[in-house]
Amino acid sequence: MFKYILKRIINLIPVLLIISILLFTLSEAMPGSPIDQMIPQNIKSERQKEQLRKNLEEKYNLNGSIPERYIGWLFRISQGEFGQSTRYQRDVKEVLAQPLKNTLILNLGSTLIAFFLSLIIGIKSAVKRGGVYDKFWQVFSLFGISIPTFFTGMILIYVFALKLGWLPAGMMPVNNDIGLWLRHLALPTITLTIGSLASTSRYVRNSMIDALSNDYIRTARAKGLSEKTVIYSHAFRNALIPVVTVVAWSLTGLLSGAAITEQLFAYNGIGKYFIASILAQDYNVIMTLNMMYALLSVIGNLLMDIGYSLVDPRVKLS
Repeated sequence: MFKYILKRIINLIPVLLIISILLFTLSEAMPGSPIDQMIPQNIKSERQKEQLRKNLEEKYNLNGSIPERYIGWLFRISQGEFGQSTRYQRDVKEVLAQPLKNTLILNLGSTLIAFFLSLIIGIKSAVKRGGVYDKFWQVFSLFGISIPTFFTGMILIYVFALKLGWLPAGMMPVNNDIGLWLRHLALPTITLTIGSLASTSRYVRNSMIDALSNDYIRTARAKGLSEKTVIYSHAFRNALIPVVTVVAWSLTGLLSGAAITEQLFAYNGIGKYFIASILAQDYNVIMTLNMMYALLSVIGNLLMDIGYSLVDPRVKLS
């Protein structure tokens, strides 16, 4: 397996290079320039504007042709330097460090909760197919998938923050009180969990139903094995194969995919900075985040293949 992983990592290098070229070209193709938004409107002299523009372009590595800027950006990235943010006037690593941490905490919590609940609900729904329990969660899944995340968050804010007053409606605490942090995280976490739970539990249920209908399950039952052994030792292991895909892609979304929720709850996450950087044409922040998402995607594909081999011995990595 080590040789396979090493081979895949080496193969990822040209893929990431091609992605970086495409992303850099698309970023540069955006109309306008971040420099235009940085020049004060009260400067009337065209000569002063032009001189200021040249100084700013040199400071933020925006001078030169697109190939020259790309090579310079690639060289800096290889040294772990992500450049300066034109919007925040700070190093990109300083700008994104805390928001990335906040988004990771929010997404990791909701992903883990949704995954483990999905396993419990999906397995039980498949075993009790057609019963009241199954029908309830089928209806829940339908609503959870159909209702936009923004609307779900609005309902939670109205009920638990405005009407009942149990939880804060948003924002983030200014101190390190863990209890206060958990209270502020509750509603955005529940909002993201509902959407993930609705789709993942449905996926687990369908996979389990397919597994339980196979001949080897009937054979296991005919041998007198307990129902628990049949379900968890035989059916569940095979049902995990398609679920691995969902899990792998959930991991790639740990640092993304929560922009709407973060905006709704005024949560200081990466989504807010990504949207702001696009509006401000902050190229260094845009490229850093896009490359991070691309890297997570290709890692997700690698984890998916490894996961297949772990849950199904018939899958050989080569």
